[in-house]
Amino acid sequence: MEQRINAIPQFITEVDGQPIHFAHVRSSSPDATPLILVHGWPGSFLEFLQLVGPLTEPQDHGGDAKDAFHVVIPSIPGFAFSSPLSDASWDDGHIARAFAEIMARLGYERFGTQGGDAGAGIGPEIARAAPDRVIGVHVNGTTGPLPELPLTDLELAGLTPRERHAIDDIQQFMWQQFAYISLQSTRPGLIGTMLSDSPVAQLAWIMDKFQAWTWPIEKDVLQILDRDVLLANVSLYWFTRTAGSAALTGYAQDSGWGTSKERTAVPTAVLNFAHDYAIRKYVEKENTVVRWNDVDRGGHFAALEEPELLTADVRAFFRELR
Repeated sequence: MEQRINAIPQFITEVDGQPIHFAHVRSSSPDATPLILVHGWPGSFLEFLQLVGPLTEPQDHGGDAKDAFHVVIPSIPGFAFSSPLSDASWDDGHIARAFAEIMARLGYERFGTQGGDAGAGIGPEIARAAPDRVIGVHVNGTTGPLPELPLTDLELAGLTPRERHAIDDIQQFMWQQFAYISLQSTRPGLIGTMLSDSPVAQLAWIMDKFQAWTWPIEKDVLQILDRDVLLANVSLYWFTRTAGSAALTGYAQDSGWGTSKERTAVPTAVLNFAHDYAIRKYVEKENTVVRWNDVDRGGHFAALEEPELLTADVRAFFRELR
């Protein structure tokens, strides 16, 4: 695994006093479209390793060379090698502006974004920060506001069966899984101290979410995802001691959860997997959705669980925007 990671060109730059690590792989195609891939929590830049080849050299992976991308994969400030965290100002908006700056430094004046989990929130923020530069935003998982629960009977009647199932999933999440958000968003220093003191605790804290958020949920996560990748991901948090700063960046942001966002006019695509709960009418309140793809399989970690499907959808979306 170490050799796979080291085979990808990686760099560290500084933006607003914050060290930011990123991988950067250019395609052999001179007409390739620059694309920034943004991970989430409890993931890392490692999520996208198996996408690098198919995205940068599609002709070598059953695709068309016209669909090639130059790929940039940053580590969110506070995560892994984008540490130590310089201060507490790194909410999604600040991160987005920094990522747009990195793309400019690399010479990419026009580019696309893709992300899931936190990356699905940061991608639209990059479009808000640089609307004349971002050609399209592709997300998997939930982006935009969630509905206020409980819904009225009239609101429920206006939803599709899949969307009503998503509402049930959201309610179940709030009852059964919200504890980690409460802790990380209010006591990131405490969770950082605890997890940086015990590798077993760090492993359990992260693996709990990989088990809960992969699909199908009743299946052992080690039958779905590669064990070496999972252990490498946990190791990044452990060896860099970033459990606390990742919690601060991801969950203790000053802008607050549920804050209304300005609607972005940048074309947006949503790839909605079986174990996620994006609902179009709510996503469209803050995003100009031009492509929506519901699929009946896959979980929260799209790049790891369904790399071929994710790659195909990204290619199809940006093919119309080049």
